[in-house]
Amino acid sequence: MNRIDKKFQQLKERGETAFIPFITAGDPSIEITKSLILDFENRGADLIELGFPFSDPIADGPVIQSSYFRALEGGVKTDDILEMVKGIRKTSEIPIVCMISHSILYKHGCGKFLERAADAGIDGATIPDLPIEEAESIIAIANQVGFKVVCFIAPTTTDSRMKIIVEKSQGFLYYISVVGITGERNTLSDDLAVNIKKIKSRTDLPVALGFGISTPEQARVAGQIADGVIVGSAIMREIDKYAEGEGKLLVDSVGRFLGEFIESSKGRI
Repeated sequence: MNRIDKKFQQLKERGETAFIPFITAGDPSIEITKSLILDFENRGADLIELGFPFSDPIADGPVIQSSYFRALEGGVKTDDILEMVKGIRKTSEIPIVCMISHSILYKHGCGKFLERAADAGIDGATIPDLPIEEAESIIAIANQVGFKVVCFIAPTTTDSRMKIIVEKSQGFLYYISVVGITGERNTLSDDLAVNIKKIKSRTDLPVALGFGISTPEQARVAGQIADGVIVGSAIMREIDKYAEGEGKLLVDSVGRFLGEFIESSKGRI
């Protein structure tokens, strides 16, 4: 069983919400990214969304765009990220979902990349610039190697298109809480609960909520209506605060920051 499916099954049995932090691979370094993932797991994170730096991101706001730029300026390569995940797999079974541009898959060869990613220990991918109508061949390859292609649903998704997405998505569905790019928001949309309930009435897949969750209180609210809570920009902004300092300080400080979100999303505060 794929690690994503196994984790959501375990959480469902315990009646818990998945907490899914996003971080950019290689910001500020591959070594620190690895340390952060292992620290996040120790603090109770359930899955990791790992951003593959790309020069022209489609869905990302300024905070994550800046982290991609720093990682690329630092020289991080796709091979470095895959080797890092291999190293993580020596001690950890936390599910890892990469957020990656279709352009990167195309450059490496979609089939070859998915095979290498699965072999390294990555469990699935979100591909923001891959329309569901063009995803059939990638999903077929993913099925062959035990990899999950996680699809997006937005507030603007029509009923007819939602039907296609829920039929093709694997692992879980990623519900975008806002119309727009990633980034911190002051408030969450009033129609989140209604929209997520509508999605869940059409599929047995877990639904994770991302984009715009900026505070532990927002994570708490999201954790009450979704099967998973994804936080990215708030974490990457915190990483940037300590990027020039000593690695252990960064990992410890960001880990404590993350811990508040984990506790809130699971209703422990």
